[in-house]
Formats: sequence, structure tokens, C-alpha cells
Amino acid sequence: MSQTSPAPQWELERYRNYLRLLARLQLDGRLRGKLDPSDIVQQTMLQAHQMREQFRGTTEAEHAAWLRQILVRKLANATRDLGRRKRDVGRERSLAAAIEDSSARLEVWLVEEQSSPSACAEKNERLLRLAEALEQLPEAQREAVMLHHLRGFSLAELAGKLGRSEGAVAGLLHRGIKRLRELLHDLE
Repeated sequence: MSQTSPAPQWELERYRNYLRLLARLQLDGRLRGKLDPSDIVQQTMLQAHQMREQFRGTTEAEHAAWLRQILVRKLANATRDLGRRKRDVGRERSLAAAIEDSSARLEVWLVEEQSSPSACAEKNERLLRLAEALEQLPEAQREAVMLHHLRGFSLAELAGKLGRSEGAVAGLLHRGIKRLRELLHDLE
């Protein structure tokens, strides 16, 4: 993809796993029975496709940021539609900040600060490969890796959230990271 032209509409599919990862990180576990991150991402992709002419960015990073903004609105609307809370602009801002934080954690996890256009393009490619590899992990391993490395949960917090012992969670993390490294190597 060129660094100087907007991402073509068919390139949206490349971002599906990345957006699903961000949606999973932000969707409250209590709502997962009613909201599926894949459905939210599908709605995000549909709106992005419908609004593609409105995208004014010129880089992949701007395209990813635009997609994250759409995702924030879709998550906020879906949560509000469930009747849990009425429209709350502060909550939407909080959700936007949380998604940006998750995205930043993904970036930090992969690389140190880079500024050249080719380095930024490479970083974006790695983010997309990481999201694709995470999708291939078994659910328990994926959730453990995401919560620990991308949300900063401690082993004790993870054990409580997942209803497992700390030893079992450590095993999930170990196997998940090992498999993730294999998958990332294969994707490269």
C-alpha cells in the first residue's frame, strides 16, 4: 500500500482482526453474551465502506485511526442500545481513550519509537500480523495474553477474572506466547 494515497476500500479487510482485537479488549465481559465483537467489527467495516469517500487521510496510520474512531462509535452505540446506560458523551470519550490506549499498548509491545514512513508502514504491518496471530490462538490463551500484555492485568487479577489458579493462568500465558511467536514467525 502506498504511503501517500488513501487506503482503497478492499484494504479494509486487512484491519478486521486488528479491530476485533480492540473490540474484545474494550467489551465488558458481562456484555459478551449480548454483544459479539465480530458483529461490532462487521458494522464498523460496513460503515467504513459506506463512508470511504469521506476519508481524508493519506497514511495507513491515519486510516487505522479513522477505523478506530468508527469502532468507538459502534461500541458506544451498541452498549447504549442495550439500555445499560443512556447516551453519555463522557463514556464515549472514555471508550475512545481506552481504545487508543489498547492500540498504543499493541504498538509498544511490538516496537520502540519509529518515525520514518517505512518504519511506520512496517509497524502497521506487524500490528496487523499480531492481530491475525492472536485470532488463531485458542480462546483461553488469547484472553490471557490480551489481558496480561495488552491490558496490564497481573497474574492474580487474571486468575480471578478467568476463574483459574495462578499456575493455570501462567501456563496459559506461557503456551499462548510460545504459540504466538510461532504464528508470527510463520506469518512473516
